Amino acid sequence: MNWTTAAGAKNHRIRIIGVGEEGAAGLTADSLNLIQEADVLVGGERQLQYFPAFAGEKLMIKSGLSDLIVKIKALQDTHNIVVLASGDPLFYGIAGYLARKLGPDQLEIRPNLSSLQLAFAKLGESWHDAVLESVHGRPLKGLAQRIDGQAKIALLTDEYNSPAAIGAYLQQFGMTEYDAYVAENLGGPDERARHYTLDELAAAECSPLNVVILLRRKDAPAPRKGFGFADEEFHQRKPEKGLITKREVRAFSLSELRLGEDSIVWDIGAGSGSVAVECTRLAPRGQVFAIEKNEGDLVNIEANRIKFRTDFTVLHAKAPAGLDELPNPDAVFIGGSGGELAQLIDLCASRLRPEGRIVVNAATIETLHDSMKAMREAGMDASVTLLQTARSKPILNMTRFDGLNPIYVITGQHAATEEAVAGAEE
Repeated sequence: MNWTTAAGAKNHRIRIIGVGEEGAAGLTADSLNLIQEADVLVGGERQLQYFPAFAGEKLMIKSGLSDLIVKIKALQDTHNIVVLASGDPLFYGIAGYLARKLGPDQLEIRPNLSSLQLAFAKLGESWHDAVLESVHGRPLKGLAQRIDGQAKIALLTDEYNSPAAIGAYLQQFGMTEYDAYVAENLGGPDERARHYTLDELAAAECSPLNVVILLRRKDAPAPRKGFGFADEEFHQRKPEKGLITKREVRAFSLSELRLGEDSIVWDIGAGSGSVAVECTRLAPRGQVFAIEKNEGDLVNIEANRIKFRTDFTVLHAKAPAGLDELPNPDAVFIGGSGGELAQLIDLCASRLRPEGRIVVNAATIETLHDSMKAMREAGMDASVTLLQTARSKPILNMTRFDGLNPIYVITGQHAATEEAVAGAEE
């Protein structure tokens, strides 16, 4: 039998069975037999409703998954437990969570078709090359930079991050090169699938159970690539142009920040927001905070945020004000300090996550001195690079070079402890 081993002993592994919109009718005879012989049936309200005649105990999955784990552990040795999940339980489903908490050897997983498989089948498109994102129970924030330029994107939604909300969000960033395909109630009697332009999507009314597929039109302009964008591409303060971290300095400073895909970054004294833009593109799954005290610069920061499709957070504050509310950073860039440099470096150093870095741009030797001193007093190793760069400029039918102002790039990171050094040597 399904609930015994080959030797006849009880097999109390938890069975996780994927169920589609067709309910019990879409399951194999073996899966139905496991459900019928179970002592405990676990699932969401919709999945449990597919089995009204089940005579054993039912546990409804709600928000408190930790409580559910406690109950399952208490019952596992004496009860046969089946967990019902939607579609493929390992695709943004409960099976991954249960495997982490109980161990994969305690589970037997029987997947059904995932909603994405069904949606792409209806669309007639392959999906091995699609970018998969979920905004189900997750914020839309940050989606723009994660999908920008991708040809084919599949999105799992929820009642708040609906197709209409996704359409409005993409419109905010001018991502009108995308058309949408929405598949609703897949596998059910009221299944429906439709094509939308982005404008139509923003006004669409859809069933809460849906999948959104975004397709980039083939005639769309080439997406922006690389980093270290030209200064002229950024909105800047006028007539005082030049309040921007120059391209050459910006590219080197970014390399010194050593960002990961999910880094948390503070850009203090953001100015035009050029560094925040570049950091967001380099850390598309992270969080970037642009802090700027001059109200007049906020318009340019916001314009660049939208233009470069980088969904970072803009704060109007004079640091260190406002920093208490931010998550601890992996990297801090200081382009301006408003006279509070030593205090600012000390605070940032105290909040920095392990292996994090602080990078300061200085145009004067006084700021260089103060930065190095503050970093060392904060227990950091400090190094400095002097960047002296020049750009070509035509003169008649020839070319000469215009030198840019020299900039000191000061980088600080916490000094390695004796224990860390000893560990590295081993």
